[in-house]
Formats: sequence, C-alpha cells, structure tokens
Amino acid sequence: MKQEQFIHHYQPLWDQLELWLDYQQIPSKQRERDGLTEPELDFPRAYRQLCHHLALAQSRMYSPLLIEQLNQLVMRGHNKLYTSRLHFAHRFITFYLRDLPRLARREWVAILLSSLLFFGSFFAILVAIQFEPELVYSVIDGSQVAGMEEMYNPERSSRLGREREADSDVLMFGFYIKNNTGIGFQVFAGGLLYGLGSLFFLLYNGLTIGAVAGHLTQIGYIETFWGFVAGHSAFELTAIMLSGAAGFKLAQALVMPKRKSRLLALRDNAQEAIGIVYGAATLFIMAAFVEAFWSSQTWIPVTLKYAVGIGLWLLVIGYFTLLGRGEATDEA
Repeated sequence: MKQEQFIHHYQPLWDQLELWLDYQQIPSKQRERDGLTEPELDFPRAYRQLCHHLALAQSRMYSPLLIEQLNQLVMRGHNKLYTSRLHFAHRFITFYLRDLPRLARREWVAILLSSLLFFGSFFAILVAIQFEPELVYSVIDGSQVAGMEEMYNPERSSRLGREREADSDVLMFGFYIKNNTGIGFQVFAGGLLYGLGSLFFLLYNGLTIGAVAGHLTQIGYIETFWGFVAGHSAFELTAIMLSGAAGFKLAQALVMPKRKSRLLALRDNAQEAIGIVYGAATLFIMAAFVEAFWSSQTWIPVTLKYAVGIGLWLLVIGYFTLLGRGEATDEA
C-alpha cells in the first residue's frame, strides 16, 4: 500500500483517537460547563490498531513526518493507558486501606444489628445444646448430623471437613468460594424484602452453624472441629455479618426513605451497600483459601491452628476499628 493510500485509509481513526485524547485532557468541570460529550471510541482496540499502524509505517519506510505524527499519538495513548492503570491501582489500594474500614465504622448501626442477630443466634443455640443435646435435631436433620460427625471424627488421618477425601485442595477452594458467596448473596439480597430476608438468613445461618458447633463440642470433637474452623472463622463469619449489614442498608431505603422516593433512596443506599459487599466478598475468598489449604490439614498442631485463628480475629478487628483513622476524622 502506498503512503497516500495508507493515510487516506487510516486517517479517520487517527483523528478520532486524537479527538478522544483531547477530550480526556479537559477538566470535568469544564466539560459540564460547556456541555461536552465524550467521543465514542473503543480506546484499547483503537490504541492497538495505532501501534500496528506505526509499526507498518516504520517497516515500509514511510516519510519521517508521518512516522513522527504516529509516534506522538502512540505516546499520548500510552500515557493515558498507563495513567488509567495507575488510577485503578490507587483506587483499589485506597478502598481497602482506607475507605472500607471507614465505611464499616460509619454504618455501625447496621453492622451492630447484623452482629446481634447472627452471633446472638449462634451462641444461643451452641450453649443450649450443651444442656439439651437433642436440640440439634430441631435445627438440622439426622443425616446432616451424621455427616458432620463423620467429617470431624478424631480418627480421621486425612483431610478434615470433607465428605470426599479424593477432592483436591484446589477443587475444594472453588467449592468453598461458591458455597460462601452463595450464603452472602442470600443474606444481602434478602434486604430487598424490606429486610425480612436478611433477618431470616442471618438467624438461619447463625442457628445452623451454632447447632453444628454445639453438637460437635458436646460429643467431644473439640480439637478436630474447633481446630478446623479456627483459621477461617474470622474471615467467614465477619463476611456473613457484613452481608447482613449491606442487606439492612437496602431495607433502610425501603422502610425509611425519609424525604426521598424509595427508588432514589435505594439507589443512594445501594452505593454504600455495594462497598460493604465488596469487603464481604473479599473476606469470603480469603476464608475459602484458608479453609482449603490450611484448616483441613491434619498434620498441623491444633495449638498452632488456635494461635493463627486468634491472630486472624485480632487482625480483622484491628482492620475495621483502626485502619484509615489517621488521614481524616470518620463520619458519625
């Protein structure tokens, strides 16, 4: 292809890309004031094509002026792409090191309510079963009880917490993620039922987990069960509680929209709720990793598992209560 044909064929794309880059340099306030709209462009795709065009122009030894023009455009695109990635990384780090713990402290009422429902039902049934062992069957059926006893039998020499010994740690990691996030989604989405769904799933999961813990403790499977859950409990239980708090934020918009319409209140509260859900999802993934690759191992001394579990609980509590306080005062 001759240089004139090359320019004629690809100049519209170069012009469009240059126009898009010029728009990106305009301050957002000026865009709003002047009523400017962003040109339509698939930037990553256009940038890849531009790099290809520069390579073609250089290999075909087109005029230095054209090569320099394309090179300048490639440099502008590279700087924009690199800056965007830096902004994403900065936002990612800022969210987890500052915004998430601040958000949790700001929404302490929803978190407190979620904690009382979940941990209250958990400890209530756990203690009750120590005095009335048959209570476990009012929460879970006999086959489930037998399955739990099998998984945490002290005589097991292979993995704990599994029904199928052949499953690999990687497969169980995926299974735990699916199971944990499924619980979290139910608790969170239940907020759309005016909070009744979140209320139900928090109580249901608190009673179910507490019944299992109470029964296995009552029959003496203390080291195998508590040694297994010690490592990932801080992440998993906190994530369930956070999912409930996010659900109650949705419910608040429906029950107490104040002077807003319910739709507007739901949209505003959903922004806060989604931030909490991001934190819960991260904790669920961390819990699944620990559960698959650490908690199930039988060769690790139970005292070490307890020590790590206590350390992780202190880490989670410290994260949500202390992180992000130094830069600005938390909102009430």
